[in-house]
Amino acid sequence: MTAIVQTPAEVDFNALTARFRKLYGAAPDGLWAAPGRVNLIGEHTDYNGGFVLPIALAQHTAVAVRRREDDLVRVASTSMNHDEPITVSLGEVTPGGDYGWASYLVGVGWAARRRGLDVTGIDLALDSNVPVGAGLSSSAAISCGTARAWSDLSGWALDQETVADLGRDAENEIAGAPTGLMDQLASVCGRPAHAMQIDTHAVTIKQIPFDLPAAGLSLLVIDSHTQHTHAGGEYAERRHSCQEAALQLGVHELREVPVADLATTLDKLPPLLRRRARHVITDSARVEEVAALLTSGDDPRRIGSLLNASHASMRDDFEITAPSVDALQEAAVAAGAYGARMTGGGFGGSVIALVDRERSETVAQACVAAAAAGGFATPSVFEGVASGGAARVR
Repeated sequence: MTAIVQTPAEVDFNALTARFRKLYGAAPDGLWAAPGRVNLIGEHTDYNGGFVLPIALAQHTAVAVRRREDDLVRVASTSMNHDEPITVSLGEVTPGGDYGWASYLVGVGWAARRRGLDVTGIDLALDSNVPVGAGLSSSAAISCGTARAWSDLSGWALDQETVADLGRDAENEIAGAPTGLMDQLASVCGRPAHAMQIDTHAVTIKQIPFDLPAAGLSLLVIDSHTQHTHAGGEYAERRHSCQEAALQLGVHELREVPVADLATTLDKLPPLLRRRARHVITDSARVEEVAALLTSGDDPRRIGSLLNASHASMRDDFEITAPSVDALQEAAVAAGAYGARMTGGGFGGSVIALVDRERSETVAQACVAAAAAGGFATPSVFEGVASGGAARVR
């Protein structure tokens, strides 16, 4: 029987280079890669000043890039089904403009110019094996790979946090996706066999040991194939609700609200805002619990109950799950996962499940069966491995 847990096909750097030559009539100046990410715990906490705990994935977006002497940006993508270049003048890029998927690339140049950097155009060809719409930050992989390449070619000498910030500005201002900074920091700052405890208020990163194979464990990533989008109104509504809750509680960010006596504190809010705030505050606290457990050297299986609690909070308080991902989460736990939760912005996307390596196929089979029983799309399953961040590869 064919294994259900599959490894996505690798990006072919040689083919990408050949594609670049065919498109632009010359060799690229170099190739860069930036990963997608899985967030272990801490959802919708990043734009509230809270904690998050992502890992960079082995799946990545690769870009072949050549620097130009004018201000034109020409981009093409095999994975986005745009084989012919889209051409945009940087001088014409403005918030609210319609650049389609190219917004995530041209927005980087726009953000760099806004910072006063010397920005010329680029030619770029892109390929990716990060699933799109799966809640794994395929968009951040595009923007951060582009930012890393542009910075290196232009000699901007930017630190990792600034490279990530260029990617976020591209997404927020030009693509119109109101994300926090977690996705971009994870894509830029990832380290093999580590998770990143990110304090999104102070913008600091603590590398946390996360070597699951050494403990006989796997982190399954189960793509529900229920598409989600950060640019949709539901994500923006949740962000607005959090801002309103903070305002009514008299704090700048929900991060400032202590977990102690939370029930009494949240009684000041109307029911909807109470639920939204409760999720953010408790999920940020769960990040700290998971990070402390992993750092202590304790058995990582113990984080499973916190993953389950996070999913329940997203389902009941923040209301961002979907029937398909709820079915997958329940099936994974029933089949022996120590914990499982939806990951990403919500309304679809993927579920992660912490399992013993020898039970990976059993859990995956249970998820496929649950999806079929519920009339949902057949999920795709692969192992999420903590990997390195955006970097030049050639």
